[in-house]
Amino acid sequence: MVQSKTWVLARHFEGFPEDSNFELKLEQQPEPEDGEVLLEALFLSVDPYLRPFSRLRMKEGGVMIGTQVAKVIQSNNSAFPIGCHVVGRCGWRTLTVSDGTGLTRLLSDWPQEVPMSLALGAIGMPGLTALYGLEEVLGLQAGDTLLVNAAAGAVGSTVGQIAKIKGCKVVGSTGSDAKVAFLKELGFDEAFNYKTVSSLEEALKAASPDGYHCFFENVGGPFSSVAIPQMKEFGRIALCGGISTYNDTTPQTGPYPHLTMIFKQLKMEGFLVGRWEHKNQESLRRLMAWKREASTVLGIKTSLKSRPVLC
Repeated sequence: MVQSKTWVLARHFEGFPEDSNFELKLEQQPEPEDGEVLLEALFLSVDPYLRPFSRLRMKEGGVMIGTQVAKVIQSNNSAFPIGCHVVGRCGWRTLTVSDGTGLTRLLSDWPQEVPMSLALGAIGMPGLTALYGLEEVLGLQAGDTLLVNAAAGAVGSTVGQIAKIKGCKVVGSTGSDAKVAFLKELGFDEAFNYKTVSSLEEALKAASPDGYHCFFENVGGPFSSVAIPQMKEFGRIALCGGISTYNDTTPQTGPYPHLTMIFKQLKMEGFLVGRWEHKNQESLRRLMAWKREASTVLGIKTSLKSRPVLC
């Protein structure tokens, strides 16, 4: 038996998360049996989706959901030898016994100079979310003008970089001047701090007076109400998240975009990254190739960057 630290959901969130929502506990992990492995967590994910998903998929007292990069430290499973690294939905715990279900080995040629934490970021689920939202949902084309909010986050920052690689104009909205500077470093054409602009509508118009072909939506709420009228006719909207609503105790109401969407003939599609799971290995290799490239497009370095992942 080995002892693992686990973070459990002591009580469901009401409003903003607090320390009292979590409790650190110790649990005993059995020795791995035939076909099983013992994993040691190296990095844990802390993603916005955990907030709404915890309400839908967790009971109080359960180990907090989440993905981790882990190292195999004991193995009775030939598919996962000792020393290899995997990504798995093992939750917030330091040690896990697994039969291999749901585990994915890191790319066999993962470069030493690339931090493994990026397997929870630009070369992981957030990167795949960005890629599939752009290609499969929006059908992004060279020359399109793209708007992305929560643009300095793990998904949003990758969205903008891929769109630049594909030859698009990219406008990003974020919540601090430091994040605006970060987006400009990544090559965003326009970026603004939505908290300090005098008018969100005017900021969007100034960034792209002719409107937007595509909108990668991560925020929802009042931002959407202002952004949707800025779409071009036949514009496309990828609905990835709604972080402005996750901590609400009373549901937000209107205004409602139906007439704007009808008259402009807009397309809005919600999506979950797992829909294209069959493409993940190929897609991760594409993301890694972009990360390693040092190519320059329009004078902007386009090698894929990412902020560090919390661990």
